[in-house]
Amino acid sequence: MDQFIAFIEWAGEARAGALFGLITGAIFGIAAQRSSFCLRAATVEFARGILGGKVAVWLLTFSTALFWVQAAQWFGLFNAVDSRMMSVAGSWSGAIIGGLIFGVGMVLARGCSGRLLVLAATGNLRSVVSGLIFAVVAQMSLHGWLAPLRNWLAALWVTPNGRNLNLLTMLHLPDVTGLFLGAALAVVAITVALRAKIGARVLVFASGVGFAVAVGWVLTWTLAEYAWEPVNVTSATFTGPSANTLMFFLEPSPALNFDVGLVPGVFLGAFLASWFAGEFRFQGFDGEKTMRRSMFGAVLMGFGGMLAGGCAIGAGVTGGSIFAATAWLALFCMWIGAMLTDLVIDQRGARLQPA
Repeated sequence: MDQFIAFIEWAGEARAGALFGLITGAIFGIAAQRSSFCLRAATVEFARGILGGKVAVWLLTFSTALFWVQAAQWFGLFNAVDSRMMSVAGSWSGAIIGGLIFGVGMVLARGCSGRLLVLAATGNLRSVVSGLIFAVVAQMSLHGWLAPLRNWLAALWVTPNGRNLNLLTMLHLPDVTGLFLGAALAVVAITVALRAKIGARVLVFASGVGFAVAVGWVLTWTLAEYAWEPVNVTSATFTGPSANTLMFFLEPSPALNFDVGLVPGVFLGAFLASWFAGEFRFQGFDGEKTMRRSMFGAVLMGFGGMLAGGCAIGAGVTGGSIFAATAWLALFCMWIGAMLTDLVIDQRGARLQPA
């Protein structure tokens, strides 16, 4: 720990935070690229009555994030009470409405915000365009023209006493329940993976995505414990960080922090993973219809993710790993929105196409 403090003093708190974001993002980017982790793919697979590889990868990521984060709390390496997500009021209405909107958007865009960033790093120009639109709309929803609408929707129904709620506390369950739940879900994920004949390499990288979430929580919490200036205790999420990274390159005097390091870290990790695997190649839109659909989906994700308090990663995995009640609700609504969109648009469209 003395070396950790010495490093913070040598590098400075802002640079240390950015470096921790870069490390967390690189782990996430490598693992997500090699495992093809994607909530959108998992929801579509599940909506079509399939318990296959995509569901197994997502479930293993979610379960390992639960396990590692709860284990870190158990050993005193992290305390979720100090996280920003738990120290501010949560929005039930934002989780419901934003989660549904985000779920619709990620199916239309053919990838959640985290997946778009990973694909962009592998040469997918469609994801570059959609990702930029997502970041711009997220910034508009945070501080721009869409902020009043987001604030109004979020204020319709909020958690009491100005703080978010812990789902385990609400259900009167002991804290160790989270550790056991993570282990149990991991067993389920591995069982599904074996039935789908998913290789061990993919499963290792899928669990690496969940591990990256735990790394982010531990690093930012430790930095906050020893920093003189206030530090947001957070981990992998892409709605706010995408907006902050965009402004970092536009503002004349930008500030370094964890968010600014996270997004480039994911891009760098995914790029290196795809390059060394021989999978980097440039791709464009298939046509005007696909482009229009993807751009509209990115708009929905930018607003929905900011309203829901996080994207499929930020709320769905990172927030879920600390049992933030609104994050679990947002994740549930993302699944509902995505499955309904696939059912109504993609599956119905496929049935209406002439043979």
